[in-house]
Amino acid sequence: MTKQSFAVFGSLSCLIYMGVGSTQLAPQDDPMRLRMNVVLVQLNVAVTDSHGNYVTGLRPEDFSVTEDNIHQNVSTFEESRESGRRVMEMAGHVPANASKQPGDTPSLPTNALGSVIPKTAEANLFILFDTSNYMYRSFVFAQDAIADFIRSMDGSSNVAFYSYSRNLLRATTLTPDPFQVISGVRSSVAGDDAALYNSLLLTVKDAAPLKGRKAVVVFSNGPDNASSVPPEDVAELAESTGTIIYILSTREAQDDPASAAAFERVSKVSGGKAYFAKDWRQEKKAFASIREDLSHLYTLSYYPQANPNRGWRSIKVKLVGKDLQKYHIRTRDGYRLLPGAARSPEDSVTADSGPDPN
Repeated sequence: MTKQSFAVFGSLSCLIYMGVGSTQLAPQDDPMRLRMNVVLVQLNVAVTDSHGNYVTGLRPEDFSVTEDNIHQNVSTFEESRESGRRVMEMAGHVPANASKQPGDTPSLPTNALGSVIPKTAEANLFILFDTSNYMYRSFVFAQDAIADFIRSMDGSSNVAFYSYSRNLLRATTLTPDPFQVISGVRSSVAGDDAALYNSLLLTVKDAAPLKGRKAVVVFSNGPDNASSVPPEDVAELAESTGTIIYILSTREAQDDPASAAAFERVSKVSGGKAYFAKDWRQEKKAFASIREDLSHLYTLSYYPQANPNRGWRSIKVKLVGKDLQKYHIRTRDGYRLLPGAARSPEDSVTADSGPDPN
């Protein structure tokens, strides 16, 4: 997720970049000059009516955004629809606290990890497939369902295919080529225990520094029985990095209440959804719903106003005007400013690319 922070110590000032797993100082700067790292916060917002139908055609002025009850000015606005993409960059919304100094080089908006966010943002989708021993009976059918989902995408997204059992396998990295992704799906093989939250945490970490809209779709056939991290860690990282999580479980919620509650919680706080499908027909409907949701999201961004809060920042998005009050909004509730010295998720989990930290 994106964020801003600064610190001034007495008369000598230095800049602290607060991001996920990195801290940098700027000793070459004039210590008497106050410099600020203004970062763009991006929100993905779904708007629906009382029947669950998506509401399209809304404008930037129809939305009101607050962070810790401080009004925020929308800087960029994007409506993504199957009929096309409408992108607007709002004029005059550079925050007053981002004063330019003589000789400074103009900089483009960046996300939390310093990646530039262009005017037209890309969409990046990660598919995370459960290949544990829970999947033995329906392995081929699950591969077919994922392949059909990939074929149904509109072609404007980069897609990656990962699979997991005890460890994460990055079978296909982000690519616009659906045939390459489907090849990764078909080459997946069944494993043993399921370390879902370890693998999901690493997937969110891969998505975190990417520009534009980013989402993870999890296809799971059972509970987690091998992870070293709790679902709460995954939820917080997804929320703080602006990564949407959709979880499709092939077990009905009543079959495993604990996992169902965790799936609901992780997906909800990220702005996504959880689905529980008992057969291939429901799986097909769930994938269609995910595709529809991704194609009807509004993307809003803003430069945070000055805020002394260095911890959790609450975000509220509302619709302006009586005619719009009847609609429902779904988005994440906020983000946390993570200290630069925070431990990387790689410290506690193992992936296929890189040595085991233990």
